[in-house]
Amino acid sequence: MKFFPSRYGWSIKQAVLLVVLVTAAIFAAVSQWQDILLIALNDEESSHIILVVPIAAWLVWIRRIRFRRCPPHASWFGVLIILAGCLLAYLSYQNAFQAGWHAGAVLMLIGAIISVVGSQVVANFAPAAMILVLLVPIPGNIRLAIAGPLQNATARVTTTLLETMGFYVERSGNLVNINDMPVAVAEACNGMRMVFALVLVSYAFAFSVPLRNSVRLMVLLLSPIAAIVCNVIRLAPTVILYGNAPQDIADNFHDIAGWLMLPVAFLMLMGATRALRWAMVPTYRFTLATQSS
Repeated sequence: MKFFPSRYGWSIKQAVLLVVLVTAAIFAAVSQWQDILLIALNDEESSHIILVVPIAAWLVWIRRIRFRRCPPHASWFGVLIILAGCLLAYLSYQNAFQAGWHAGAVLMLIGAIISVVGSQVVANFAPAAMILVLLVPIPGNIRLAIAGPLQNATARVTTTLLETMGFYVERSGNLVNINDMPVAVAEACNGMRMVFALVLVSYAFAFSVPLRNSVRLMVLLLSPIAAIVCNVIRLAPTVILYGNAPQDIADNFHDIAGWLMLPVAFLMLMGATRALRWAMVPTYRFTLATQSS
């Protein structure tokens, strides 16, 4: 029995070689992968890393029909990428550049895949390949540059919303005061804990549906706004709970609501595309029945 039909151009030998090379690439950079995993599990601002591999696998799965028109071919280009990853990891380690050290491991993994399947296969599954960049934890200076404006915007909108709802609140910078209880946006609902997760959701949505490229770009560009909206939806009741309920209840709500924002963001994006269709704006590249993009 053949596990890989001949029309796909795959063989068991190629599948085994792919598994072996990927395993070897991970083993060769096991220190980096362990560090990435520890950061993803222990740093809430990097927890989005956990979603990267499942989303990449999903993007490959919905495009699986493309295997029929791009059979795998071994490529020396993949070997060059592996060597480039090794060099980047070495130089970054010598210069204490953590992001480069992690990126070297990701490059080695991508190179191992290209060595077996070839660059053409990777190009046909570009959305799944590009998302692997987010396996690299975001450097602290970049996170701070994004978090500051995001927290300030979230605090402003949340304060306005609560005042409209009849609550007496005061804002000082990123500090929202309710019932003499100060709630720091950076602590109660740091946008960075959700923004990259919501960007991933937006990315998965944009490349899971056969949207026009212009609509895909719009979805990706609007993802920071979606992050602010979801953070406001999450922060408003969180602030109310911190001001009127025991802290452990507010803390639990804050943690649970964070993950609930992911399906909320997905539904928001679906609603946006439906609104575009209702407004007679060309949205899809072709009919949903022939989805393979």
